[in-house]
Amino acid sequence: MSELVTGEAVALELRPARLPSRGLATLLDLVVAFTAYVVVSIVVVVSTASLDEAAQVALSIATFLLVLVGGPIAVETLSHGRSLGKLACGLRVVRDDGGPIRFRHALVRGAIGVVEILLTLGVVACIASLVSARGRRLGDVFAGTLVVRERVPAARSGFVPPPPPWLAGRFQGLDLSTVPDGLWLAVRQYLGRMGQLDPQVGWAMGVRLAGELASRTGAPVPPGVPPAAYLAAVVQERQVREARRTFGGVAVAVPVVGTGGVAMAYGPPAPYVPPVVAAGAPSQEPAVDRAAGPGTGFVPPA
Repeated sequence: MSELVTGEAVALELRPARLPSRGLATLLDLVVAFTAYVVVSIVVVVSTASLDEAAQVALSIATFLLVLVGGPIAVETLSHGRSLGKLACGLRVVRDDGGPIRFRHALVRGAIGVVEILLTLGVVACIASLVSARGRRLGDVFAGTLVVRERVPAARSGFVPPPPPWLAGRFQGLDLSTVPDGLWLAVRQYLGRMGQLDPQVGWAMGVRLAGELASRTGAPVPPGVPPAAYLAAVVQERQVREARRTFGGVAVAVPVVGTGGVAMAYGPPAPYVPPVVAAGAPSQEPAVDRAAGPGTGFVPPA
C-alpha cells in the first residue's frame, strides 16, 4: 500500500491499481475511443468522397492520431487522471508524489501507449504491469505517474497534523520549484506517521527532512519553529499553490490534510505580515514548549 495525496490535497492511503482493474478500465476506454473513431471516420469518408486518394489517406491518419491518440491525452489532462474507464473502475492517474498529473504526463503516457497498447494489443503493457512492483506500464515509468485506487474506506486514511495557526501564510515567498517529488512524498509520509515513531527517532527524522527541504528552497528553517511544524506549513503552502494554479483566481477551499479545516486560495498570494506586538506584550508566536509532551512532532522530545 502507498500513502499518497490526491489532487485535492487530501492525504489518503491508496493502493496502486493492479492488472485486472487496469485492464478493465483500459478496455472500457478503448471501446469508447474506437466507437468515436468509427463514427468520425465514417463522417470523414462521406464528406471527403470527392478528394483524391492521397488526401483521403492523409485525413485517415489525422483522424487516427486525433481520436485514438489525442483524445485520451486530452481527457486525462482535463479530468486530472480520470478517464471514463478509470472513473467507472474507481481508478485515477497521479504523479509519483501523489499530486495531479498535467499535460506533459498525459502526453508521455499517450505517446507510449500507442506502442504498448494499440500496436501490440496490450501485450507489452500487460508484461510491464506484471513485472512492476506497483503495476506500472512503460508509459507510467517514463511519465513518472502511477495508477491508484480511489475507492478506499475513509477509515484507512492517515492523520496528518496541520501546521500551527501562527505559521499560516508565513512561507508564501519560498521557491518550491526545485524541490523534487520524491522529497515531497517523504515529507508527507513522515507527517502521516509521526505518531507511530519513537519520539527521538521522529524528531531526528524531522530535523533531517526540514534541513533537506530548507536547502532545496534556499531559505533556512525559522528559529524557534519545530521541524514538523515547518514541514506541515510548507506542504500546506504547496497545496494552496497547486489549487490556485488549477482553479485560477477563483476562491478555492483547500482541505487541510488530516483535519476538517480548509485553507482558502484567492488568486495571487498576499505577502506575509508578521504580527505586531506591543512593547512588553507576549509574542503571538509561541516558543517551542516541551511541556506539550513528545509524540506530536511539533515539540522536541523531553
